[in-house]
Amino acid sequence: MENKYYRRVADSIIEKKLNTSGAVLIVGPKNCGKSTTAKRLSKSQIYMQDPKTKSQNIKLAEIDSSFFLNKEAPLLIDEWQVIPFIWDSIRYEIDKREAFGQFLLTGSSNPFRYDKNMHSGIGRITRYYMRTMSLYESNDSNGYLSIEELFKNNQKIETQESNLTLLDYAYLVCRGGWPSSLHLKNKTDALEIAKNYYDGLINNDLNLFASSRKNSIKTNLILKSYSRLIGSNSTYTTILEDLKNQNSTISIKTINEYILILKNLFVIEELPMWNVNLRSKTSLKKIPTKYFVDPSIACAALGIYPNDLINDLNTFGFLFENMCIRDLRIYADKIGGEVYKYSDRNNLEVDAIIHLQNGEWGAIEIKLGSQQSIDLGIKNLLKLKNNVLNPPKFLMVITAGNICYKTEEEIIVCPIGMLKY
Repeated sequence: MENKYYRRVADSIIEKKLNTSGAVLIVGPKNCGKSTTAKRLSKSQIYMQDPKTKSQNIKLAEIDSSFFLNKEAPLLIDEWQVIPFIWDSIRYEIDKREAFGQFLLTGSSNPFRYDKNMHSGIGRITRYYMRTMSLYESNDSNGYLSIEELFKNNQKIETQESNLTLLDYAYLVCRGGWPSSLHLKNKTDALEIAKNYYDGLINNDLNLFASSRKNSIKTNLILKSYSRLIGSNSTYTTILEDLKNQNSTISIKTINEYILILKNLFVIEELPMWNVNLRSKTSLKKIPTKYFVDPSIACAALGIYPNDLINDLNTFGFLFENMCIRDLRIYADKIGGEVYKYSDRNNLEVDAIIHLQNGEWGAIEIKLGSQQSIDLGIKNLLKLKNNVLNPPKFLMVITAGNICYKTEEEIIVCPIGMLKY
């Protein structure tokens, strides 16, 4: 029996892109659901990782690309980077057909990093970054509060409760947003999905598209160190120092090389800084904040489980922050926005800024939920509001608590398990 399909934010975005471009390239981490979503939007499919047909498909694509591509549109080519040379043929077919919605391409790595002669595809092929599932997509969030409605000033905030507990959030951080984990009734089994992804990453995937074979032990050490830096703006020299403390001789050059490959495999997704017009002459920091595309990767790297997070609230806080940033990026995608971090030289930091194309913005602090931390988040948000020329559409503190409400300062306090796009 076919597993239930969970509706994704990506569904409507990709469909819209198909209506306005010749092809859509869907990138993102392995096992995040790219193929399943793309298949639903396609009318024919070619699977480049299918061992039964892979060799034949490669030969056919090399001999006669026009015949290879001559299938009912939209044609899905899954894991297209196996045959990167097909890119130019797809561009040519789009020009020849003079029609939108011809191809869907999915990929778990970035071949442009390794072939500088490939044309960008601008004007013909649109790119979409698909992440793992948000809590609303996985039906873990009740979706009481809408980011889109906050920007429209359409949502009245009344005190409401969520049934998620702190232990629930610890589980959701460790489980991650991997679609295959949602089909498992046993929570212990569901936690294994992220571990399996991690094992495959360090032992197999890193070598598929790297220019030379990579050492799984080095990969593991670098990922563990990176996991300990989640939510920070540290440079990669911090990883170097951390590894030295573990008697590792990995060089900064090697660290940079591995990090770049992990970015091209869509494992690491750092958060850029917000470039904003300030009232003051305060200078802004530029180093991006370190995150994984999914917090469960860090849990797998560090070998931690939900109860470990409950016993180490400091680590829990950073990994919870990573989960919230993942969800905010997905929700922002739905409304055409981008997510940034604010950090200035006066040590004022705000965890997330959602910035829309029309210049509107909202600011968000992320806290596990103690009243002291919520008060600090409110203080930071008010400081930022007074420091930016154009006012925000909303200010919010996201928590792991169970109550959504608005403060006297008109700041929303909302659990991540009550949020949607």
